[in-house]
Amino acid sequence: MASADFNRSVFVNCPFDHEYEPILQAMLFCIVFLGFTPRIATERSDSGENRLAKIKELIESSRYSIHDLSRCQARTAGEHYRLNMPFELGLDYGCKAYFPAADRKKVLILEEKPYRYQAAISDLAGFDIETHEADYQVAVRKVRNWLANEARGRSDGAGRILDAYDDFQEWNYERQCAAGFSEDDILDYPTSELLTAMFDWTKAGRPASY
Repeated sequence: MASADFNRSVFVNCPFDHEYEPILQAMLFCIVFLGFTPRIATERSDSGENRLAKIKELIESSRYSIHDLSRCQARTAGEHYRLNMPFELGLDYGCKAYFPAADRKKVLILEEKPYRYQAAISDLAGFDIETHEADYQVAVRKVRNWLANEARGRSDGAGRILDAYDDFQEWNYERQCAAGFSEDDILDYPTSELLTAMFDWTKAGRPASY
């Protein structure tokens, strides 16, 4: 993966379940397409590394952060709230609030549905929370608009990014098949390798096919 730089790094704090995966992958692609480096807990998988220490390092080394609170609500009886996402948002907010060197940090908070987060974290009332409706295309639009506004970088439209994402997916699928990956292998593709593929595709000139 590309070397990380504070001013071009985007920490992504989100669910890692199978249902959320299309949204996560599309957001990661959007970030890479616009010239930034996503930082995410699954970018490396050293079992001996303390997870909280890793999250702290990722937050401190990223000027931009995206926090999706879509799983703060239990979906079935007996299911617990998933508190990792709001906890990491709190770490990020504390980093920005209490360390003067981090005052340039920018944060985007996402949710699946409007206003639902207030029942779980009422302290966020008054914050600008963006919703994606569990639609990866909407999520790409929200991330694109936020980065274009806060980072003043590339201004490619969401439509162009989504078209490029289709090209990348075809290119990466063909490349994986050529490398001997089975369908099950492709479905279980590690995040670190997916990010590497996104950067490789960019370096290759963003081809429509492999």
